[in-house]
Amino acid sequence: MLVLLPPSEGKASAGRGAPLRTESLSLPGLTAAREAVLGELVELCSGDPDQNLKAREVLGLSEGLRGEVAKNAVLRTAGTRPAGEIYTGVLYDALGLASLDTAAKRRAARSLLVFSGLWGAVRVTDRIPPYRCSMGVKLPGLGALGAYWRTPMASVLPEAAGDGLVLDLRSAAYAAAWKPKGEVAARTATVRVLHSQVVDGVEKRSVVSHFNKATKGRIVRRLLTDGAGPKDPAELVEALRDLGFMVEAEPPAKAGKAWALDVVVTEVH
Repeated sequence: MLVLLPPSEGKASAGRGAPLRTESLSLPGLTAAREAVLGELVELCSGDPDQNLKAREVLGLSEGLRGEVAKNAVLRTAGTRPAGEIYTGVLYDALGLASLDTAAKRRAARSLLVFSGLWGAVRVTDRIPPYRCSMGVKLPGLGALGAYWRTPMASVLPEAAGDGLVLDLRSAAYAAAWKPKGEVAARTATVRVLHSQVVDGVEKRSVVSHFNKATKGRIVRRLLTDGAGPKDPAELVEALRDLGFMVEAEPPAKAGKAWALDVVVTEVH
């Protein structure tokens, strides 16, 4: 099973380990592309106050986040941590990597892949520094990162997906960087979280946003702690139901298309 996750805007404040070595990151087929993005990002964020303003505009950062530009300027020398410690926020709080038992942590290291505007995608064990660069950024020399990553991802991700289930929990911006195709798509499942409420005796459902992330984090945690190993979307549906989730799904109408799963919750937290 390969689980595709979005990153988080919030990141741990500082790395503690040795500086970044891009050649040591997982998915070495992405190394050249990572170096290109890293080089341009560092150059953009280095320099005088006028350059700092340009960097904030490119990165979509407010005045209050100007410190993020300084972090990007020293990415090559900054301390690092495992990516699973760098990413914070609602999904990662619910996933709770640090509190997993040893066996579940090993499963997480094998199966979780976090997408990133800067790195393309990394394993949770890959050591990276804190940074700020979303997939929606358009760097002056490389253009829109979502489009930039499509070519290197297309050559690397199918191999990473292997021959098992791909559980795609990415947001739209990060999904743009790689779209499973063909037989990989046929064993891919996406998840939408719906909040069910009864109003005047009638059930009403709505898509949730903030709590969507928390539910996805809990789903991944339960799969990891249970040791569930669904091999395809149909087995995933059964595994999630066995774990107590209310799941609605139908096989796609056309072959070679991903399954779309709805996880229905009655409480949001």
